[in-house]
Amino acid sequence: MLNLKNQFIFAPIKLGYSENGKINERHLAFYQERSQFLGAVIPEPFYLDKGLREIPTQLGIDSDDKIEGLQKLTKQMHKSNTKVIAHLNHPGRMANPKIPENYFVSSTDQACESGGAIPQRLRTEEMEKIKKLFIDAAIRAKKANFDFIELQFGHGYLFAQFISPAVNDRIDEYGGSFENRIKFPLEILKAVKQAVNIPIIARLSGDEMTEKGIKLPEMIKFSKILEKNGIAAIHISAGTVCSTPPWYFQHMFVPKGKTWEMAKNIKENVDVPTIAVGQINEIKDIEKINKNKMADYLAIGRALVADPDFIGKYLGEVKGNIAPCLACAEGCLGGVKSGQGLQCLVNPTVGKEKELTVKTKQSKKIAIVGAGLAGMEAAITLKKRGYEVDLFEKEKLGGQFIYAPLTPHKRSMEKLIPYFEKELKSVGVNIFFKEITNFEDIAKYNEVILATGSKPAIPQIEGLDKFYWAEILLAENLPENKNVLIIGGGLIGIDIATALIPKNNKVTIVKRTTDFGEDMEMISKKLSLAIMKKNQTVFSDHTHIKKIEGETVFAERNGEAIKFENIDLIVVSTGMRSYNPLDKKLKSKISLYMIGDANKIGDAQDAIREGYKIGQEL
Repeated sequence: MLNLKNQFIFAPIKLGYSENGKINERHLAFYQERSQFLGAVIPEPFYLDKGLREIPTQLGIDSDDKIEGLQKLTKQMHKSNTKVIAHLNHPGRMANPKIPENYFVSSTDQACESGGAIPQRLRTEEMEKIKKLFIDAAIRAKKANFDFIELQFGHGYLFAQFISPAVNDRIDEYGGSFENRIKFPLEILKAVKQAVNIPIIARLSGDEMTEKGIKLPEMIKFSKILEKNGIAAIHISAGTVCSTPPWYFQHMFVPKGKTWEMAKNIKENVDVPTIAVGQINEIKDIEKINKNKMADYLAIGRALVADPDFIGKYLGEVKGNIAPCLACAEGCLGGVKSGQGLQCLVNPTVGKEKELTVKTKQSKKIAIVGAGLAGMEAAITLKKRGYEVDLFEKEKLGGQFIYAPLTPHKRSMEKLIPYFEKELKSVGVNIFFKEITNFEDIAKYNEVILATGSKPAIPQIEGLDKFYWAEILLAENLPENKNVLIIGGGLIGIDIATALIPKNNKVTIVKRTTDFGEDMEMISKKLSLAIMKKNQTVFSDHTHIKKIEGETVFAERNGEAIKFENIDLIVVSTGMRSYNPLDKKLKSKISLYMIGDANKIGDAQDAIREGYKIGQEL
């Protein structure tokens, strides 16, 4: 066993907080917030050479000047008896092509089929240089007082590019047979073992989830060989960053639990500890893995981003409701890709762990009008600071987010509103289901926050008098076997289309521009569009709807008149407009703030962040 204080390990997640490859205070605060109740922490993957970065803001272990910062990190973790694991990875052809200094090598000279740079096929002498990169990095990890080293053999990175029959097209001693394809990864393992006396963990993809890629039977065989070569543990994930990113990121579109089954299969064939990973984000997940003896250790990543105390709460060491990870990748992937660093849709404090919540010195009475995500988050944050808070909502809690979980692949989002409801109750926010229409309704309050959200922006189209918006997603409204025209191809339009398809509806979607799903998170967009295309959705770009007569819709596309016939239902999803009916009525009479869509149209993450911000700053 790994001799950890418990079975929980923080999985390696890219933070994107570094400016020069070095540890800074933001890293230390992030890991400190999450490490106390864990057996071990795997910080984000370290680059071995500045020309091998996946993101510009990645942490490095490529030079001795990184050691001092890494020592600070391990020292901090060791104070709570939490072990630290250095994750060493060579991306090969999957180094980021947008970073000017990067270079690209692989077992092949073929680029990833989904895009990227064309790599140079590695020669034997260049493979020796890579070996030295790993040896030098391992020595630095030892000097920085890491307890373990983890070598990345999976996820479509360099060693997987050798192991995978879908990528490795070599005809020399490193290609062809399984034994040849694993030869270079094993050479690296042996070289690192000879260089440092630190236990080594292997991370691998149990299945690349591609037709000709790495499959579980070979990985069971490989795991037995790793065991013979003295590996300390095997960490089993799935997918490849090249071909199957949803599996690599364990996105909400992929089924939960497949990686755990892979871990169980490998566990049953080796005598070294196994580590399961992938969407372990609820207490019932932990219980299932342990009950079924699927793995010895559990690596948890994004659930600890959403709630740093997830494991502390599971162990009974911390009280409170568990903030749910939605497996949506909106903040954790989107934030890093945008250059802002790791964020979270659910948790607005990510990356701001050093900022303290300051209790108010004088309690004020605050009314919040609107209980969507922005309003609920503002209410909770202000109540925690000591304010008297009343939350007014004319209908139901959650605002427009009530529609988010109603699409087939976004069911995980249904956990968010119940969490907010529990938090509102826990902190003692008063909730009134009442419509506020004038100043007299809230005259007794010191300050008012308007979080009244937005309404659909309906285009002026002749004959458009009967149509649906997102409410078509409700079970009582969802049609079957209909010919549906969706006007507008942004997030809402795409989500509605994917919900209509399983009900055997024929979908046509029109958009004035060309980028369908332009405001969507990358993986959700790609998979949703693939579902639509597979099911013969008609996409009509550069299309302007002119008028509607009965079941015929007249339009113009690229200057030419067209029409859509036999249309049973029309859905309008052409954007949103702020809804703030109380602004003018209250502005001169009371201290007033506007947040969320009422202030500026945004997404769920924007709403929660604005609610948190006003709650902290008021």
